[in-house]
Amino acid sequence: MLCTSLGLQAQSGSYDVFVPISKYITQGNADALSAWFSDNLDITILSKGGNSSKVQAKQILNSFFNSHTPRSFEVTYTAGRANMKYALGNLNAGGESYLVTIFVYCNENKNQIQQFKIERVQ
Repeated sequence: MLCTSLGLQAQSGSYDVFVPISKYITQGNADALSAWFSDNLDITILSKGGNSSKVQAKQILNSFFNSHTPRSFEVTYTAGRANMKYALGNLNAGGESYLVTIFVYCNENKNQIQQFKIERVQ
């Protein structure tokens, strides 16, 4: 089953959902990234968060990006099976390093972020 993103066309061959997601994280673009959010998702930013609506999650992420301007983001590990994809990445923002964890669920030919977590690297 080939899953496509919201509003994006399927590309031939293997489609990497984390390419556009990574681009929006690097840009600090919470609005564009939130288009990938499921209606309810688990979002944790610096050990604070929990289950949120799409709108709440966008506000939480926007607040983080406003305080911690992203300089770079790189996906360092991906895995997946059936309808779930997982990625770990390194975010450099506001002069600090963070570990980003993203779970994407593929449902009805859409990729939707179910869990998004940013942790400070010690």
